[in-house]
Amino acid sequence: MSPKAKTDGGGRGSEFFTPGRIALLIVAILGLVFIFENTRQVKIRLLIPEVTMPLWLALAAVTVIGGLCGAYLFRRR
Repeated sequence: MSPKAKTDGGGRGSEFFTPGRIALLIVAILGLVFIFENTRQVKIRLLIPEVTMPLWLALAAVTVIGGLCGAYLFRRR
C-alpha cells in the first residue's frame, strides 16, 4: 500500500470542519441570537411607505439580502 492510500476509517470528518467553516458557523449563530433578541415592533420607512414590523424580521431580511449580494459578487466562475 502506498503512503498516499492511507485510510482513516471515516474519510471526510476532519475535512468538513475547517477553521473557516467553524468561524462562519459561530458568526451565523451570533447573528441569529442578535436577531431573535430584538423582537419589538418598529416603524421602518421603505422609500415611500412606512410600515410597522418586528425588528427581527427587518434584520433577517437585510441579512438575507446582504448574503445574496455577497454570493453574487464573490461567486466562483
